[in-house]
Amino acid sequence: MSLGYKERLSDSPYVETIEHVIAEQTGATICPANGRWYMLVARQNNRCHISIVGPLTKATSTTYIEGAEFLFIKFKMGTFMCDFPAKSLLDVDITLPEATSNKFWLNGSAWELPDYDNIEEFVKRLAKEDLLIRDSVVKTVLQDEYLDVAQRTVRHHFLQSIGLSHSYIRQIERARTAKSLLQQGVSILDTVHQVGYSDQPHLTRSFKQFIGYTPAEVFHKVEY
Repeated sequence: MSLGYKERLSDSPYVETIEHVIAEQTGATICPANGRWYMLVARQNNRCHISIVGPLTKATSTTYIEGAEFLFIKFKMGTFMCDFPAKSLLDVDITLPEATSNKFWLNGSAWELPDYDNIEEFVKRLAKEDLLIRDSVVKTVLQDEYLDVAQRTVRHHFLQSIGLSHSYIRQIERARTAKSLLQQGVSILDTVHQVGYSDQPHLTRSFKQFIGYTPAEVFHKVEY
């Protein structure tokens, strides 16, 4: 694919990364499954809008046109917006209503569209207005720290903040870890053993569902 791309980490407790993408030509790409959700600012054909993009339960193809510009705010797992139930966002995106050419409506107020450099202030305001929350239970579980709560409580927190169970998130993250190993040149069989798949067909099935490519395509550095 032909995309101009830059990315930076964020020091916000709610945001994982911020990505800026410009499509250098019309094309398509595959987005892997991801338990995180995004806010997406898209500029295309002299129009600009912001969307809430929910967690992807499976690899999904997306298209773009030449000249389109995208700003992705990728939130940390377990971060969510109270006004948008997590289950309703799975595999969908919601475009927020436009207020003016550079503002959008959210919770009854007009908000300025963020840019690559002021995301942290934008997110801080969302949190201050109690529109953005990070679930402490999900955060603790994902960091493999001890938590003295019942499993049904953990399940409730995952479903509330992400819309997916902890076990499903683990499947997605295992596939993403395996993809990273293959991109680093680790062999397919070694990846199977390191990540804990039962055999190579198990890895392949997981990749088809969550990554959208076969392990061999990733290992041989298919362009995506």
